[in-house]
Amino acid sequence: MGLTIGEARAFLRRYMRRFGTRSTVGTDVRAGIVLGVESVPDGLAAGMLAGLNPLHGLYAYLFGTFAGALATGSVFMSVQATGAMAVVVSDVDAGMPTGLSTSGLAMLVLLAGAVMLVLGIARLGTLVRFIPTAVLVGFINAVAVNIMLGQLDNATGRVAEGDNRVLRAVDSVVHVLQWNLPTVLVTLLTVALILVLERTRIGTLGMVVAVVIGSAAAWWINALSTGSVATIGDLTDVPRAMPGMEIPDLSLIAALVVPACSLALVGLVQGAAISGSIPNPDGKFADASADFRGQGIANIAAGFFQGMPVGGSMSATALVRTAGARSALANLSAAVVMALAIFAAGPVFEYVAMPSLAGLLILVGIRTFKIHQILLVWRTGPVQATVLSVTFLLTLVVPLQYAALSGVGLAVILYVIRQSNRVMVKQWVFDDGEQMPREIAAPEVLEGGQTCVLVPYGSLFFAAAPVMESQLPAVPPSAAGVVVIIRLRGKAEIGSTFLKVLEGYSVRVTAAGGTIMVAGVSPSVLQQLRATGALDRLGEGRVFPEHPRVGDSIREALDAADRWREGGPHTQ
Repeated sequence: MGLTIGEARAFLRRYMRRFGTRSTVGTDVRAGIVLGVESVPDGLAAGMLAGLNPLHGLYAYLFGTFAGALATGSVFMSVQATGAMAVVVSDVDAGMPTGLSTSGLAMLVLLAGAVMLVLGIARLGTLVRFIPTAVLVGFINAVAVNIMLGQLDNATGRVAEGDNRVLRAVDSVVHVLQWNLPTVLVTLLTVALILVLERTRIGTLGMVVAVVIGSAAAWWINALSTGSVATIGDLTDVPRAMPGMEIPDLSLIAALVVPACSLALVGLVQGAAISGSIPNPDGKFADASADFRGQGIANIAAGFFQGMPVGGSMSATALVRTAGARSALANLSAAVVMALAIFAAGPVFEYVAMPSLAGLLILVGIRTFKIHQILLVWRTGPVQATVLSVTFLLTLVVPLQYAALSGVGLAVILYVIRQSNRVMVKQWVFDDGEQMPREIAAPEVLEGGQTCVLVPYGSLFFAAAPVMESQLPAVPPSAAGVVVIIRLRGKAEIGSTFLKVLEGYSVRVTAAGGTIMVAGVSPSVLQQLRATGALDRLGEGRVFPEHPRVGDSIREALDAADRWREGGPHTQ
């Protein structure tokens, strides 16, 4: 059934609130100008970092910011090409026999957008919580190192050799005497100007001014010695026009699906940090799934118009908010500013110096590297330190599209290991006159005539079941009259491995002259016991369903144990 006219109007009114009110227009436009001006050199730098035509980065910033402002759940989220995603694209480009063509890039971006969109529609925004902090810290900080190492060629004017960024960085340092001095000077000048100008009233626009001055210095050097400092114009012509639509190369779907999934993962994780830390104007945090959908739509828009992959950018979001953004109109304004810059001064961008952009990116990499995060995870324990180290090293030496997925696989393995090792079996002792039991360590060996109430804590899935079994009291050859009550309250599901452990233990206890009872069984677990036949083998009179009042099922089992013992240890 479709929407009524009234419902459609109500939805439109709610949607339009994300773009503020008349009183906030001026503030939002000013914030958008700041972000838009800053995004022009930053977008070119992102394209260069990805090993692509720098215009692909600029177009990604333009269409990603525009579509993201319209579609994300987070009002302030700026959807742009991030450093981590650019490094992944760089590895994908290097891994293709002839590099990524424009149609191949479109296919990659559209695939990544489709993955994000599907996850958002399926409301799977909570998936990112299954990625441990150790994996994220290792990955993001290694990406920061990759950003710095990946710009050494542009910063020094010498093309290094090696199979990965680390080896190329070593080669670059070893051949320091072959560096191009004018290129190095422009790089250092840009970095120094950024550091100085940011502390003045110019603030965040100091980066833009520094790139302009560095590029002017490169122009002057090139006027004196032709071609000694590389510029954007050496790579491409920058037209005064919007890019045309690009048809994706469908033949590359199979080759690009894994990198696309990696890009979606990286973008969504970075976007989730914004969803969970920056509230909307109404004070509520955005739904992560809605942001997934918005980032997917932004990638589809960028992919059709020659942009590289985009995701939620924490740095751009922080910048636009610092500049005074009050609604999503700020990001829309930023996109308009970028478009006007292209129309007004497209060919001027050809004079932007490559070492100036390299200096900017190296500084971004340094600031992205958070040593305190690494130390915090390192001090948490040996398992976390190992995961951090493995993720960090993999991200440095293997292509990032595989390192990202390896991190997810490592996260799954870590989760299984941690959950299986967290199983504990305790004994509850009910003293006369006391309402609540005492909890003590489970006995090492069962004794005849006793009632032993065992309470397992933790997950009872397949890998944890053997851990629980090792903590159960040993069964002696003879333990006449012993009753073991296993409490399962709070367990919504048990696996077949646990059922084998439970039935095997029941057989041993029965052979010794005792019996096993199970208390606090949920309806779903009771159904599992019935469907597998375990209920018949255990005996339906020895399985007690859970009750709303905590402890009632245990009391029922204790009473049944007394009755069983009075009838004789071998009475069934």
